[in-house]
Amino acid sequence: MNTFHHANIDGHKIFYREAGANSAPVIVLLHGFPSSSHMFRDLIPKLADIFHVIAPDYLGFGYSDQPGA
Repeated sequence: MNTFHHANIDGHKIFYREAGANSAPVIVLLHGFPSSSHMFRDLIPKLADIFHVIAPDYLGFGYSDQPGA
């Protein structure tokens, strides 16, 4: 099951998707430009049977904070 979270990093909210058992080996899915963790929406459930999957949105992308210039 996919869950959605925010982490506070240096005063900015960073959105991330998470799935899989906490005891499983961790895999972090980093997206390319310009995209967000949404691009992994079909891959995450397939990996979650084996891995603890974390897919963050970079600052300025997806559901993470969009700080001003």
